[in-house]
Amino acid sequence: MAEALKKTPLWEAHVALGGKLVPFAGFEMPVQYPSGITTEHQAVRTAAGLFDVCHMGEFILKGPQALDFIQKITVNDASKVAVGQVQYTAMCLENGGIIDDLLVYRDAEHWMLVVNASNKEKDLAWVEGHAAAFDVDLVDASDETALLALQGPRAAEILQPLTGTDLGGIGYYRFAAGEVAGVEGMISRTGYTGEDGFELYIPAGAAMKLWDALMGAGAEGGGLTPTGLGCRDSLRLEMGYALYGNDLDEEHTPLESGLGWITKLDKGDFLGREALVAQKEAGIKRRLVGMKLMDRGFPRHGYPVVAGGEEVGVVTSGVVSPSLGLGIALGYVPSELASPGTEVGVRIRDKVIPAVIQRPPFYTGGSLRR
Repeated sequence: MAEALKKTPLWEAHVALGGKLVPFAGFEMPVQYPSGITTEHQAVRTAAGLFDVCHMGEFILKGPQALDFIQKITVNDASKVAVGQVQYTAMCLENGGIIDDLLVYRDAEHWMLVVNASNKEKDLAWVEGHAAAFDVDLVDASDETALLALQGPRAAEILQPLTGTDLGGIGYYRFAAGEVAGVEGMISRTGYTGEDGFELYIPAGAAMKLWDALMGAGAEGGGLTPTGLGCRDSLRLEMGYALYGNDLDEEHTPLESGLGWITKLDKGDFLGREALVAQKEAGIKRRLVGMKLMDRGFPRHGYPVVAGGEEVGVVTSGVVSPSLGLGIALGYVPSELASPGTEVGVRIRDKVIPAVIQRPPFYTGGSLRR
């Protein structure tokens, strides 16, 4: 018997708005609303969209060895993270395969790991299994925490009247404690769309209150649209942001997956380091690349990538870009084919569509100012 799907604290809002609900990471989530994915996508690019991301996982870490522990289980250098700062990183198996990509938050009194919803139980078991060797307290705060993402060039304009916190003082990948519409929480200038925006961490019981306040504030200016998983995927693909389970997994390492920039092999020992050092010394044989189709076609997950008449790789994520009007994709190819400008093809049904390797982002017109 299939396990019942969970519902986020905002489930009733999605139903009331006519959202199309689908199973995702064990939750019943809106993939789109009646306006449609393309309309929602363009709303985020031109004004603002509001996403329910309450399904994400949040682990709180405290204790004298919290930093040492994070250094051990992640590939980036958490010692460089200042109080009030966020860091993008990953956790690896001993063989270098990626367990998950995640965010690390450093507060004055604790750390927080924000992990993908689909990996929450796996990640928790992994973190708990290694925490025993450190003087650290670990709490899974996922069920008590709600997360809303307000994304788009008008995000700050919509949010600022609802909070006394100066949003202009929160830089990219920084956060601050603050009250929004009477709800105490954390305001983080992060997101997954390539647009300016904020992710709001609040108590789960206050999620509906904050959702209604944000939608009300956005309605007054005519600039806020409820947005689902469908446009979240097309927005992140236009930026070339990887998705765990598609582009990242335990079969690929950070060095293969375009995450060498967050993999600090010189920071000291961490889980997976020896395998990654060995892989780097031997040479990276395959790489995750961006591909732009040169003819009409929809490059879907699992479609073969071809070169010289042979299958050389596979599409891991693909979409017809609403902003660009052409097919774009991520996928793994041999390293000798990974240079920008290299011509390849994507087999769509019985036809090979010409494509060219392109370094993401595919879309460069966003409001994000790093």
